[in-house]
Amino acid sequence: MSHVRIWIHLVFATKQRENLLSNGLRIVFQEHILSNCQKKDIFLQAINGFTDHLHLLISLGKDQSIAQVVQLIKGESSFWINRNHLLPYKFYWQDDYFAVSVSESQMENVVKYIENQEEHHKTKSFNEELNEFVLRYGFKVIMDS
Repeated sequence: MSHVRIWIHLVFATKQRENLLSNGLRIVFQEHILSNCQKKDIFLQAINGFTDHLHLLISLGKDQSIAQVVQLIKGESSFWINRNHLLPYKFYWQDDYFAVSVSESQMENVVKYIENQEEHHKTKSFNEELNEFVLRYGFKVIMDS
């Protein structure tokens, strides 16, 4: 029997980073994503976000890739919000996402960070947060041509 625990901090934004996820809608959306993850055997430890993005802490299964899990979460959730007409127009996620591995020793800190998104974004925009991640983790930003 294989035993795998690979923690990933996943962040993705609404198309063009529009502020579409009001508190009420975001809570309903997050509950749906949690339920969908359970049905698809995606272990979701934490989820929260702000008006234009979501943070998730997931653990990949032995047969799962980041790309597969992201597609299952983003694709199904945008389909669900559109099918249920929760917005007066089509909802889309931005194509890109941020994913970084998390060590067991940092789990508690990452969960707290995700849980405190509303407080965090009182003083910092999503762009500022993203730029901090790029610097902290040494990502190279590649602009599409």
